Amino acid sequence: MQGNLPPEAQEKIEQLQDLQETAQTVAVQKQEAETTLTEAENALEELENIDGDTTMYRSVGELLVETDYDEAEVDLEDKVNSLEVRLETLEKQEERVQQQFEGLQDELEELLGGAGGGGMGGPAGPGGPGGA
Repeated sequence: MQGNLPPEAQEKIEQLQDLQETAQTVAVQKQEAETTLTEAENALEELENIDGDTTMYRSVGELLVETDYDEAEVDLEDKVNSLEVRLETLEKQEERVQQQFEGLQDELEELLGGAGGGGMGGPAGPGGPGGA
């Protein structure tokens, strides 16, 4: 069906498909960041309930390494802060992709014969000559 479309319309459709893939990638990254942020915030809350003298460990790859309370707290706070920034960046990127997507949709509708007409009216427009 795309073989009947003008080259500009085909290009817009390809750009829309690329933006859709980008939007999906950003959504997955955003979901992962939200999950990691929630986990880090929960760990930070639990840390507040732990005695400062308690022996604690943190994961370093496949190992658990002993750490102290202050270091664990600073590490978790840094992680929460960086994840909040990451999440904010992903939300802005998501908005930009959505705006680009909507703009391309509008351009494609114009190329295909106007908004809301379904794009099947062709360049002559609906009705044709002598309709009354």
